[in-house]
Amino acid sequence: MPTIQKIVTAVRNMGIANSIALKAADVRMKLVPKDRLIPLRAPGVATLFCRAGTSDRNVFNQIFVEREYRCVDDVTDADLIIDCGANVGYSAAYFLARHPRAHLIAIEPDAGNFSVLERNLARWSDRTTLINSGVWSATTGLVMSEIRSGDGREWSYTVRPNGPHEKPTMSAVDIGGLLAQSGRGRISILKIDIEGAEREVFSANYGAWIDSVDHLVIELHGDDCKAALTSALNGRDVSISTCDELTVCNFSRNSNRS
Repeated sequence: MPTIQKIVTAVRNMGIANSIALKAADVRMKLVPKDRLIPLRAPGVATLFCRAGTSDRNVFNQIFVEREYRCVDDVTDADLIIDCGANVGYSAAYFLARHPRAHLIAIEPDAGNFSVLERNLARWSDRTTLINSGVWSATTGLVMSEIRSGDGREWSYTVRPNGPHEKPTMSAVDIGGLLAQSGRGRISILKIDIEGAEREVFSANYGAWIDSVDHLVIELHGDDCKAALTSALNGRDVSISTCDELTVCNFSRNSNRS
C-alpha cells in the first residue's frame, strides 16, 4: 500500500490524535529494549500494550489501522465470541469494545503472548475467559511447535501433538467443548488464526459444533487448510467471501447437516 494511502487509512480508522500518538509510540519503541511494554491508543478501546521489537505492532496495525475484522462489523447482538489464536488480545479487544453484552473466550498457546493478552483484556475480566492452550479437534496433549509459519516471529507460533516420548506442555481445547462449557447455544463470531492448525480443526469432530456457528472469520494457511475447510462446509448453507487475508463464512440458521 503506498505511503499516502497508508496515512489516509490510518487517519480514517484511527483518528488524527490516535494516529499521531501511534507515530510517537513507534519512535519510542525504537529507543527501548526488546519486549519493553509500550502503551498504544486504540479507537474505542483506549490503551493497549505492545512489546517493543516484536510482531505486536504489526498485529495492532492489522486490527486497528487496517481494521481487518471490519467484515463482521455489521454483526449485532453477539452473545458468544470465540477467539482462537488470540495472540496478545488485540482482536479480542476489538470485538469486546463493539459487543458490550458478549462473552468472549480467548485461546492463545504461547506463554509470552498470553501474558500480554491477560494485561490487555484485564478491564473486561467479567466478560472474558482466557485459556493458555492450543485449539485442536479433540482434547489431547500439545507442545509448541519448532516449525513456525510466516516470518517466525511472535504472531506465527503454533502447536503440535506431543510425541510418544515427549511430555505435553498443554492440554488442547476443542471448539465443541468450549461451546458446551460456555452454557450458550450458539457461537456468534468464531475467529480462527492458528497458523495451520485449522487443518486439524476442520478434519475431525467438527460436526458437533459447526452448525452452531453464525459467523466464521478464518485466516487459512495453505491449500491443505483451505481443502479441509471446504470439505467441512460442503452441503451447508453458507455464504463465503474474503476480506484481506481472511475467509468469511456466514451461516444460515437452517444449515444443519453434520
